Amino acid sequence: MSGVERDELGSGETEACALKSTFTASATQPREAQNDVAGQRDALALLAAGEIELLGQLVDSSNETFLVELGARDALGCSGRAIYKPELGEAPLHDFPPGLYRRERAAYLLSEALGWGIVPPTVIREDAPFGVGSLQWFVDSSDSEGWEHYFTLYEDPALHDDFRRIAVFDFLTNNTDRKSGHVLRGSDGKIWAIDHGLCFSATFKLRTVIWDFAGEPIAAELLDAVGNLIDEVPGEVAELLSGPEVRAIQGRARYLFGAREFPIDVTGRRFPWPLV
Repeated sequence: MSGVERDELGSGETEACALKSTFTASATQPREAQNDVAGQRDALALLAAGEIELLGQLVDSSNETFLVELGARDALGCSGRAIYKPELGEAPLHDFPPGLYRRERAAYLLSEALGWGIVPPTVIREDAPFGVGSLQWFVDSSDSEGWEHYFTLYEDPALHDDFRRIAVFDFLTNNTDRKSGHVLRGSDGKIWAIDHGLCFSATFKLRTVIWDFAGEPIAAELLDAVGNLIDEVPGEVAELLSGPEVRAIQGRARYLFGAREFPIDVTGRRFPWPLV
């Protein structure tokens, strides 16, 4: 079993599958987490051990990306869908080494370590159809027409704290590709952040569409979580990255904890392209 620890999965045997199309995953949100912790454990078990059936390819992706069906195996008793990103389908990059799937997994683990639960459950599978790659739980969007993304969701002030959390996360992970379309609202109303293959570079190269909170104070609860990374990055995250990349996470955490406000893009150029 690759990319996920057994104690993260449990036995995989449940009285009834607790999966939902989306579920909350943050330990810092007790009501939602209590309701859906079984769902996340089932999702991780299914991602790590379920049978994989290819359904189709996402044609607009820069790397080869596939929608897959995860079928029950042995005692799992569950099914679901996931996004599969094989290393074999990665386009060569001059500023990132092969193995972007490892960064997808690292982003999920860091989100969980921070207690924010903003990245869908993600594992690494070596037995997938096109070889080793990441499998991320598919977010069933609340928007059947596919038009909802950060720019449209921002119009709802009730979601701004979710976006502030993502903005801090993107700074910590040095996200070079936070497009508007990489922020989704699930069918249960939860906000998710996806597509983290281009994160964690040791060289600062943040590119994001979320600059609306620049210069604002960062909430104390976010800073408390950030401060935990200054002395040590969780081992399961560190083992997926290089030494310089791990130290850079600590440096960015130290900067945010000291500045205590959202960064300002003084260049006016730190945006991904396309924007959506």
